[in-house]
Amino acid sequence: MTVNTEAIKKGLSRREVLRTGLAATAVSVTGGMGDALGQAQGAQPQREPQGSDGQKVRAIDTHAHYQPEAFLSVFNSEEGKRIGTEYRMTDQGYYTKTPFGASGPNAVDKHNFDLKGRIADMDAQGVTIQVLSLTTPMAYWGGEALSHKLTIAWNDAASAAYQAYPTRFLVLCTLPMLYPDRAIEELNRASKLPGVRGVYMGTNIDGKDLDNPLFEPIWARINDLDLPVFLHPTDPAGGERIKDYYLGNLLGNPFDTAIAATRLIFGGVLDRHPKLQINLAHGGGTFPVHLGRLDKAWHVRPEIVRLKLPQAPSAYLQHFTFDTIVHSKQIMEFVIGEVGADRVTIGTDYWAPLGYDFPVDFVDQLNLTTAQRNMILAGTASKLLKL
Repeated sequence: MTVNTEAIKKGLSRREVLRTGLAATAVSVTGGMGDALGQAQGAQPQREPQGSDGQKVRAIDTHAHYQPEAFLSVFNSEEGKRIGTEYRMTDQGYYTKTPFGASGPNAVDKHNFDLKGRIADMDAQGVTIQVLSLTTPMAYWGGEALSHKLTIAWNDAASAAYQAYPTRFLVLCTLPMLYPDRAIEELNRASKLPGVRGVYMGTNIDGKDLDNPLFEPIWARINDLDLPVFLHPTDPAGGERIKDYYLGNLLGNPFDTAIAATRLIFGGVLDRHPKLQINLAHGGGTFPVHLGRLDKAWHVRPEIVRLKLPQAPSAYLQHFTFDTIVHSKQIMEFVIGEVGADRVTIGTDYWAPLGYDFPVDFVDQLNLTTAQRNMILAGTASKLLKL
């Protein structure tokens, strides 16, 4: 991915860089998709990925965040005010305060509300579909009633975005995970909403790991519904040691993803619920690097041997997929070599500063066959999301 740094030095925002085509590798094309995906109302001419045979290839972004105003407005409800939550818009962007922490204002945050602008950004990126998901501060705070209210507001608003632009968006519903009865109630409801194709959750839930017995009935219902689960790191383990230098994100997040994936294996969640498909952000974090170490422990460490797992940890790769947000050609090729292109999806982390402005360009740097490239751009995601 190559971005015109001179444009950035001149003070152009990321959106302006996308819109004006100042990315060094950006190539404009015109016309519609020519298939059932179509072209959304109000969209700009799309920079469409091309296959080696000249055929247009749609790109499905499985890691794209959305904080609709309907969700944020719940912060200012009576329940929210009782615990000191707040949402307000400023000229620079919006500000939030929750028990999870405070954020903002950020000049690009307000673009979350602008679906037409989002679609124009997608066109400039070469992205056909964004799979919308929540992001920090998630909805695992505020008590039972408020957590449930937050998830309802987000799921309804994300589904409304899909209904407005059904060829451009899909939805990963969020759940009030700390309250299994409420979570299952919302899962049953949200899974029937237009556009919902999976479930989104953190790599831990308010410090509770995903193999905690509290979550067992939720996993059982997700398995019954045969919905994919997309994990995103949140509130990572590490304590004071990762508070400086942005290490909570840079190192804590990928390590928390590895913890979550490993606990799903060692905790027996994947054996009890064999239909589960888990997508891991940021190339799976540190999880792929340590698969050999986990396999060795399965043979020799009594703590693992006594679990009597029916197969080595690496065999559980059939339950995992991985996005491309690693910022390294060599690392991404390593991950593909370990898991296969049919277990990789593209992501942008839209609009996070550590995301990709041009995700297709990153894929095009990789040493791939045409079939592998097409699988990463759309094939794997299409299978997961049952498109």
